[in-house]
Amino acid sequence: MQLFVEQLTNVDFSYLDAKRGLVGETWWASAVLDGALDEQGMVCDFGIVKKTLRNWLDDELDHRLLLPVNSPALTLKHSGDIIELSWHGDNGDLLEMRAPRQAVALVDAEQITAKSVAHWCREQLRSHFPVNVEQLTLSFVAETIDGASYHYSHGLKKHNGNCQRIAHGHRSRIQIWLDDERSSALEQQWAERWADIYLGSKEDLISEQDGQLLFRYSAQQGEFELSLPASRNYMMNTDTTVEFIARHLADTIKQQHPDSRVKVRAFEGVNKGAIANA
Repeated sequence: MQLFVEQLTNVDFSYLDAKRGLVGETWWASAVLDGALDEQGMVCDFGIVKKTLRNWLDDELDHRLLLPVNSPALTLKHSGDIIELSWHGDNGDLLEMRAPRQAVALVDAEQITAKSVAHWCREQLRSHFPVNVEQLTLSFVAETIDGASYHYSHGLKKHNGNCQRIAHGHRSRIQIWLDDERSSALEQQWAERWADIYLGSKEDLISEQDGQLLFRYSAQQGEFELSLPASRNYMMNTDTTVEFIARHLADTIKQQHPDSRVKVRAFEGVNKGAIANA
C-alpha cells in the first residue's frame, strides 16, 4: 500500500553549482510512503507524515546552503561549530564562506540536483517513521512559472530567524506594470540581469580586491563571511528583504520611465512577496 502527500511544503535554499556558481532555489516537496497497514488501517497517520517531514525539511534544508560534499570543486574545514569552505567553479570563479555549521547542509553527492537531494533526505529520514513504513520516496520540483523568474541568494543579518544566514536563496517570479499594463519585456530584462545573482547589502561589504567582494556581518546565530566574484553580485544600498527589493526595482524602473506609473510585484519563493509603486 502507498500513501502520498503532494506539495507538502516548499523549501527555499541556495546551492553550489560548477557552472552557475551560487544558485538560489525554491522547490516543492512531495512524498510517497510504502508499507503495510497498521492496526488503524493506515500506512501512517497523515498528521505524523506532515509534521515529521515538514519539521525535518524546515530544520535541515530550508534556508541553508547545500554543499555537494563529494565534489572535487569543494574544500571543507570544520572548527568546532564553525565551517569554512572554498569552491572553485568550472569557469575559475572562487567562492569562500565562513559561517556557523547550521547555515549549511552537507549533502552526500557530487552535485546538487533534485534527485540527489531527495536521495540524501530519504537516507537521513529512515528512522523517523513507524516500522511498518518500508520505504519513503521524496521528490522535489520547481514551481511552474508562466513568465519571467530569477534565482537569487542573500542574507539578512537583522532577521531573528534563519534568513540571517548569509547564503540562502529563492527562485522567484517578477511582475512589472507600466501604466497598468504588464511589461513582459521589463520582466525578462530583470530576470536576465538577476540570473543566479547574489544580492549584497553595501553596508556589509568589507573589501573589494582583484574582482572579489568580501561581505561580513554579525547576527544572532553567529559570525558570517562570504567572498565571491563581483560579477556574480548586485549591490543594494539597503538590506535585501523582499520589501526593499520590490521598492528598489520600482524606483529604478521609474528612473528609466519617468512619465509612467510603475508597479512591481517581487516574489520571495512561492506565493509570497511584496508590492511597490513608483
